[in-house]
Formats: sequence, structure tokens, C-alpha cells
Amino acid sequence: MCRRLRPRRVVSVPIILLTAALCSPPTWRSLPAATGHHFAMDSRQTLQVEDTTSEENDSEVSRVKDALKYFDANFFNDSKVKEMMKGAKEFNIPVFRANRRLVASEDGGLHNPSVLLFNSSWGSNEAPYNNRKFNYSPLYGIKRPSSEEDIAFMSVLELGELIRTKQITSCELTDIFLRRLKRYNHVLEAVISFTEELARSQARKADELLAQGTYLGPLHGIPYGLKDIIAVPHYRTTWGSKTFKDQILDIEAWVYKRLKSAGAVLVAKLVSGSLAYDDIWFGGRTRNPWNIAEFSTGSSAGPAASTSAGMVPFAIGSETAGSITYPAARCGVTSLRPTFGTVGRSGVMSISESLDKLGPFCRSATDCALIIDAIRGKDPDDPSSRNVPLEDPFQVDIKKLTVGYLEDAEMEVVHVLSSKGVNCVPFKLNYTVESVQAILNFTMDVDMLSHFDKWQRSGHDDEYEAQDQWPVELRRARLIPAVDYLQAQRVRGKLIKEVRESFTVDAFIGNATDWERVCMGNLVGMPVIVVPTGFKSIEDPPKGGTWRRTTITTGIYAPPDHDHIALALAMAYQSATNHHKQRPPIDDLGPNDLVPIPGMKLLVHDFAAMD
Repeated sequence: MCRRLRPRRVVSVPIILLTAALCSPPTWRSLPAATGHHFAMDSRQTLQVEDTTSEENDSEVSRVKDALKYFDANFFNDSKVKEMMKGAKEFNIPVFRANRRLVASEDGGLHNPSVLLFNSSWGSNEAPYNNRKFNYSPLYGIKRPSSEEDIAFMSVLELGELIRTKQITSCELTDIFLRRLKRYNHVLEAVISFTEELARSQARKADELLAQGTYLGPLHGIPYGLKDIIAVPHYRTTWGSKTFKDQILDIEAWVYKRLKSAGAVLVAKLVSGSLAYDDIWFGGRTRNPWNIAEFSTGSSAGPAASTSAGMVPFAIGSETAGSITYPAARCGVTSLRPTFGTVGRSGVMSISESLDKLGPFCRSATDCALIIDAIRGKDPDDPSSRNVPLEDPFQVDIKKLTVGYLEDAEMEVVHVLSSKGVNCVPFKLNYTVESVQAILNFTMDVDMLSHFDKWQRSGHDDEYEAQDQWPVELRRARLIPAVDYLQAQRVRGKLIKEVRESFTVDAFIGNATDWERVCMGNLVGMPVIVVPTGFKSIEDPPKGGTWRRTTITTGIYAPPDHDHIALALAMAYQSATNHHKQRPPIDDLGPNDLVPIPGMKLLVHDFAAMD
């Protein structure tokens, strides 16, 4: 039975946490409890107030009242504050400590997921899950190119056909991409660990299976990379942080298991910004292959840069708030942020269990469809994952769709889709919630702090690679009361309801990196696919000319559980354009783009800046 606790002892947990931090050391000590509450794990202790003078007690009350100002909760009189202090010392703090011993002794959120689950589905009657694989059309007549460069920029579907028809082996393909990873990593700083031994073993197995007549599908023998927040046994999983740079987890992440069962070959653990924030990591800062003078953004910096540069055919990244969309847009690759819950996250460092998503970086929307088909499905160790009832994007009749376009949409996409029979109409997504960005920060920061409580308490935030990032946000998170965190989630629910009611089209097109939209989409659990739509000249190009470019992209958004619609529209657009097939100029640098690459001759061209 549950023992009922006296209400007067219950106070806001985060308020007292911060109160204890802001006040000078209180005059209490730990003594065995003769009566009162009992807790598991060294729980037969309670914090009791020592005898204090009235003056000392009044001073402590004053300090607590001052601290409450930072929670917008300074409306209690002295007698109520004394009651709160007593309840905190006798009840709250022992519970805090017992809970931390149980679930917060390790950082990263790999174990003990929250039971407060977020379900992004909009359907009151969810469509039945169809476990059938997508019915893609195989490519016939694909011939092996003569150059490794041309092979490196082939799509997954094309490479899969070369392997299936035995024009190339997985071992050969793996060698090509390992060479490219090593060749360009010095410039791009996109790789944390080469998984060469594992890759060669997996490639040999893929070739042996094919020789025996077993073909596992389009990912059979295809090399790829994983963002280094995804655990693979025997290799470092650093989370991009110097604190964890030697960490080896004896865990197989669910997404890695799925790709392994599909026959894919892991060639590298790719850069994550430190603790999945931006593009700065313990070994440097990842660069954009299209313009090496700028950085890739993050935190899926390595997956985006490596895919863009032809260092891997595809990679898996993650997003909590823009970590797929921003690097994809910066590096000019096609990438899918799927519906929340589509891909299981066990074995993956957690920021927020109601926001984190895994998704593919690819050469094309077709490849994104193939990858998401391989990795989707319920993960038994991730309570928030679902068998999302996606339909087959290869079977969608786009002529039956009505697609909205926002004011910031790339109109070429609208015109191309219109020419293919899509009904495109002006559109605006309306909602009244004004605090969207703050709600995302509240959610992300408090959740992240719960997963890295030990890290912060141990002072490791002082070692963090960029002091204006997580350290500031997570210290501020200590000031968010539990009540106001839950109020933010209620407002999030209001946002979801309003967005659902306003989403009167099958999909809409708009900027993929608008920050308000990034926050809204992640809070709602909405899928978006980022597609390259062109290029423009960089600002202040170096004298003498440069091949550097700024990529232009747009996003195609769909309601939760309707990723197939976004994928189908993106595939239709890319069938009529070739922006996604362009290659960044990492081998054709202008005269002022000198970047030293050991053992590699730099190609220097004398040309005027191109428009």
C-alpha cells in the first residue's frame, strides 16, 4: 500500500534544491530518525535542524525568501517559509539523495528512462501498423564508374545495385570510403573514431552472404557512419566531450542493431558537438565542405559534413532542437527528421526523452526513405518509441495532395511540384502560443540536467568545450521549479492542439532553419525533410576567386506519422532537379583556400569568382 504523506511536508523540489544552493551552509545535520519517514537505501536517516538562535533562524528565513525571488515565488510569509524549510530538510532532500543514488549515478541518460512519455500521434484512432517494407523500384543497368570519386558520390540505391550485381564488393567499397574518410578528415574534422577492423569484418560477411545467394536488401554491404552519441561495443562513445573522450560502452544501440541486420557496414563514429550541442567538440570544430572557412553547425556535425563530402554514402544523426536540420542545410545534404518515436533510441545519449530523434543524412530523399525503412520500429528498451504506421512513400499519389507554401518557401520547389500535378496553395500555420522557444528551452534544459546531474555536481561543466553553451543553460535549469516545468508542458499541449487544428493541408513547404519553426516542429514531433535547392555566392569571397558556395535548402513538413508524404514530395522534386547531386569543392580550392593536407597535393586553380 502507498503510505499517505502529510501535505504540509511537500514542497516544490527544484525550489528547495536551488534554495540550498543559494543560501549559506544551513545549520542542520544528519541523524538517525526515531520517527517520521523512512526511505530505501540508507533511508533511515532524516535531516534535523540543530538548535539555533532566533536570530540565526530569522537570517536563514530571509535568505530563503531572497532565493525564492528567482523562482517568481516570493509570496510566502515567514511562518510558511519556516514550514517549507523544515519540510525540505526532513523530507525533500533525503528523497532527492535517494533518487540520485538510484538513477543518477551515471551520466548520459542511457538507463532508467522516464515514465512520463510523449506520444506525437495526432490520431485518436491510430492507424494499424504495417510491418511491410517499402516497395522501392530497383535500378537496372547501373554500371560501375571508372573513378573512385564518381563511386563515392553515388546514391545508396545505386551502390546497392553495384553490390547486388557483383560489379563491386563490399570490401572494395569499404576501402574506398575509409580512404576518403582519412583523406579529408584533416580538413573537415568530422571523424572521432575509425571503426576499420569492424568495417572490414562486416564487409567480408556481406560479401560471403552474397556469394552464398543471400541478399539482405538495398543496404547490403553499404558503408555508413554513426554520430558519436550512439553506442557501439569495443569503440569509444565520447559524446564529443573531453570528459567522456575515453568512454567505451558495452552497449549495442538499437539503431546500430537495425543497420547491422540490414547488412550495412559501419566505417566511422562521426563528430557530435560536445554533449550534442553545436559543432565544437574535444578535438576541434567540424567544417562545412562547401565552404571550409565556415563551420558545419551541429550537433550532427560529422554526419552532415561526411555525407556532403562523399566520405560516407549515408550517416545517422540526431535532433533535439535543430541538430539535423541546421547541419543538413549548412552542408547541403538531404536529411530527414522523422516523427518523434519512429526510431528507437536505446544506447544513445539522451538530452530530452520527449524531444530526441534519430534520422538519416543522405544524398537523396530516396536514400532517406530506404534508411528510415531499415531503422524504424518499436525498440523494446525505449518506451517512447512506436511502430509508427508509415505508409509506403514510393506508392504515394502526389497528384491527390494539397501542399501549402509559406512566405519563406523556396518557390522553385513549389513550381516543380505544381508541374507534377500537386495542388500548391499559399499557407500559414497559426497558433496563439507565444512562448514556443522558451518552452523548448525549459524542456530541453531540465531534461538534460537530469541526465547530467552527476556531471554538473562534479564540476565537469567547468571543463566544457564552449562555456557559453551547456554550462550556462544547465546552471539556469536549476532555477526552473517543477511546477513551472509542468506548466510549460501544459502549454506545449495547447500548442500541439492549435497546430493540429491549423494544419489543413497534407504538407507544407518552408524554411528548414527558422528557429521558431524548429522549436515548434520539435515540440509537436513533426517530421521534416531538408532538400538542397541551389547555391549562392559566399559573402566577402577571397581575392583571386573561390569555388566556395553557400547552399540553399528548404524543408517539406508533414503531420506526425506522415513522413511518407514529405518523402514522396521530396523524391518528386529531386526527380526533376539535380541540386542534391552537386559535389562540394574540397578538391578544387581557390588560390586563397589553402588548407594543409598531409600526403595530399592541393589542387590550385586560377579563376575569377563565379556567380
